[in-house]
Amino acid sequence: MTKRLASKHKVDRRLKVNLWGRPKSPFNSRNYPPGQHGKSRRRGKPSDYGTQLQAKQKMKCYYGNINERQFRNIYRKALQKKGNTTENLVGFLEVRLDTVTYRAKFASTVFSARQLINHGHIRVNGKKVNIPSFLVKPEDTIEIKDKSKDMGMIVSSLVSKEREIPDFIQMDEKNKKARLIRIPKFSEVPYPTIMEPNLVIEYYSR
Repeated sequence: MTKRLASKHKVDRRLKVNLWGRPKSPFNSRNYPPGQHGKSRRRGKPSDYGTQLQAKQKMKCYYGNINERQFRNIYRKALQKKGNTTENLVGFLEVRLDTVTYRAKFASTVFSARQLINHGHIRVNGKKVNIPSFLVKPEDTIEIKDKSKDMGMIVSSLVSKEREIPDFIQMDEKNKKARLIRIPKFSEVPYPTIMEPNLVIEYYSR
């Protein structure tokens, strides 16, 4: 097992969910807490604060373990924008360049997507962008630079059957080019586990 995969399994165990829908997650076949006495251990009902904190941690980790300062800033932007704050929060997270790169299946994980961006393999509207938090706009085109299109990690991710490309992204697999059609609604996002962004809003609104 690689260090990166072991780290993801550690996150799954800590949050008690298969966060990224990975087939080898330790939570695929176990419905009891970890540890020697997991089957017999009883846990009390979490407080409202504990439930909200858990929801926040799940979303932060799912989107590549965004640091607290960045995540709080995303919440503030969602709060300031007109409309439903929960939808705004999800929208801002989904149009990050690392998320769009992941959704387009150019990378098998958000962490790998971030690595591709940091190393200059991604183009947005034909220009290199190496900032993972860059916000993609509807109709923007995201593509792999020509010299990187045959990279093994990109090719293997595109052919993988583990995930489908969502409807809000138009994909040209032959040219390894994707277009963000629209900012998705919460109900459109293909989360592999239950996400509760409304509780994230409640957490920061305390």
